Amino acid sequence: MARNYPEESLQIACVQWFRLQYPNHIIFHVPNGGKRNPREAARLKRAGTLAGIPDLFVAEPCNNMSGLFIEMKSPKGKLTDSQKDISKKLFYRGYAFEVCRSIEEFVHIVRGYLNG
Repeated sequence: MARNYPEESLQIACVQWFRLQYPNHIIFHVPNGGKRNPREAARLKRAGTLAGIPDLFVAEPCNNMSGLFIEMKSPKGKLTDSQKDISKKLFYRGYAFEVCRSIEEFVHIVRGYLNG
């Protein structure tokens, strides 16, 4: 039976839109989430995986910010404590952080960030 991943489907649509609209800019996914067995999770943690890191990064400095991190959430999804902590740490280091729940919100966030 196929599983439903609403955040992943939203993220795919957002990344596709971004790459069509801004082909000279860089956006990438940080593959940090998902269920893993304990051995794999320990290996990834040793390799630098960090709980709370946002899903997407736009590597474009704008508006006195060093780049834009975006956390994808379903309409009712909530940030975890580690995501809240990381978002504050990123902001204090000069990065923008936004939570996105729809393609329309993503378009608004990206355009606002890139266009000032």
